[in-house]
Amino acid sequence: MLVKHSVISNIGRLSSLSPSSSVLRRQQFLVRTLCGSRFNPLKLIRAMSSTSEADAESILRTITPSLDPKRHKGQAGKIAVIGGCREYTGAPYFAAISALKIGADLSHVFCTKDAAPVIKSYSPELIVHPVLEESYSISEFSEEDKRKVQDKVIGEVDKWMERFDCLVIGPGLGRDPFLLECVSKIMLLAKKSNVPFVVDGDGLFLVTNSVDLVKSYPLAVLTPNVNEYKRLVQKVLNCEVDEQNAEDQLRSLAKQIGGVTILRKGKSDLISNGETVKSVSIYGSPRRCGGQGDILSGSVAVFLSWAQQLKSGPESQKNSSPSENPAILGCIAASGLLRKAAALAFAKHKRSTLTSDIIECLGESLEDISPAS
Repeated sequence: MLVKHSVISNIGRLSSLSPSSSVLRRQQFLVRTLCGSRFNPLKLIRAMSSTSEADAESILRTITPSLDPKRHKGQAGKIAVIGGCREYTGAPYFAAISALKIGADLSHVFCTKDAAPVIKSYSPELIVHPVLEESYSISEFSEEDKRKVQDKVIGEVDKWMERFDCLVIGPGLGRDPFLLECVSKIMLLAKKSNVPFVVDGDGLFLVTNSVDLVKSYPLAVLTPNVNEYKRLVQKVLNCEVDEQNAEDQLRSLAKQIGGVTILRKGKSDLISNGETVKSVSIYGSPRRCGGQGDILSGSVAVFLSWAQQLKSGPESQKNSSPSENPAILGCIAASGLLRKAAALAFAKHKRSTLTSDIIECLGESLEDISPAS
């Protein structure tokens, strides 16, 4: 008992060690071994600095589940990507395969019929549903027949909805009016089923023009880039982006949308749910190849679902503080991991670094921070 007490009391000192050091990993393993099921991993989160910069590595270690042979397929996460049309097939693939590379058990893609064969050809690991429709394919239909098509699309997604731990809405979605209308109804369906969702890409175009789709839904996460964030600020706050007061403005924006979580991508990623603001600026790469945002959205979905599992588990304390919000934790973890993977990929490939290279570094980066054994 004295040894156990000593180990726990010194958790705070672990942050002084190199996050990737073998000493740190051994001490963390010792904590888990000695403390057993009574150890509450959220105590590490409560030790987060009061400053804006989040301890992304500690959060990654805390919310990443151990590999347990007693767990069955699906318990480590079932993610679905809503996106992919005939012009854009790479983005939904990047988001879906990243979720698998991080550790989700199953990854689905709901896309248009034209996109499905292409996405299937990228990887047999993905479960692809060719159920979405675009305007050109129903241009000759009557309004009544169009409604029937829409009902069919929603019905196909509804069959699966409650099986998913999180959705990613928007990668490669395009801006076809009929398709966007269907996705709007899918978002309403997800809210009705209390399924978390991450909105990225053209999903943000949809949300910016219809903010009520996500307003006051605490399980919604928006991941805008510079231009998407600018449009969102103009629409919701009716002003321009204020870089001098970036954190306060982000907090105001998230609060105005009713407490959704916003991950503003940039040199430093800023994250807020209208109450707290955290930044992640560790690691990173000067190579800005397209597709990294898709990796991030798929990663947020996985880590959000893991954080939610942890919070609702038997070891969780019910009086959690705002900093323990699963959406906030998922964003911090995903941001930190992507930055580390991007840095590792750049170290290997330099200027020729591609999104696929970063995806291949996700597992190695997570293993370095949170070893499987």
